[in-house]
Amino acid sequence: MSAYPEPLIPPGGTAPVPRRIRAMLDDRVVLDTMDAIYLWEFPPYPQYYLPLGDVADGVLTDTGETKTFGHGVARVHNAGSGHAWVYDDGVAKDRVRFQWDALDRWFEEDEEVFVHPRNPYSRVDAINSTRRVEVAVDGITLADSSSTVIVFETGLPPRYYFPKTSVHLEHLTPSETVTACPYKGRTSEYWSVPSVADVAWSYDFPTAPLLPVAGHVAFFNENVDITIDGVPQERPITPFSNPAARPADGAVR
Repeated sequence: MSAYPEPLIPPGGTAPVPRRIRAMLDDRVVLDTMDAIYLWEFPPYPQYYLPLGDVADGVLTDTGETKTFGHGVARVHNAGSGHAWVYDDGVAKDRVRFQWDALDRWFEEDEEVFVHPRNPYSRVDAINSTRRVEVAVDGITLADSSSTVIVFETGLPPRYYFPKTSVHLEHLTPSETVTACPYKGRTSEYWSVPSVADVAWSYDFPTAPLLPVAGHVAFFNENVDITIDGVPQERPITPFSNPAARPADGAVR
């Protein structure tokens, strides 16, 4: 049994999107629908699958190629600065799935959304904690604090955010990596250690619900040794365990 809640929807599962979804390309709205569905390609992240009839003419160009996914065979199209996949049968029949960056901007109702759709079954809570949390790699202590902010996100292990004054930044090398999360915002800084690239990150300007983590530093539990109140924790196994295999959407967890 996992030590944290598992995603509710397995890959291939679908659900209706009760929100108006719009997208822009070259400063014009090229998609406007009230009939999108979520399809989970990779837990715990859904993607929008959109009715073809709600996409503006000229946005999609059929390449004549096909690509096989676990939920069906799609016709590959060029779209904006990327690709899109159109399905003729299966759970996504008569729908299109765009690469997120193929279009310029995405909106749920009138609020812009980044990286990927927000999972309707996820909670993301930032909670202050006085448990003592220590982080080490290769026997070197990287952080130690009794005043962390713990971010609990459905389907992922807790992330411990440390005040920068509790982090031994002399052991961390700044990285140029920048990623984004639809729940937290865009990262401000990343750091590496010799044995693990991009092991830690920080948000200076997170989204409003995650303001408690502003200026704090978090580490990938999967790649560090964490001790809580003197008790060593097992490293969780998640899609983020291997930095080279992390989801291509760039989301930070």
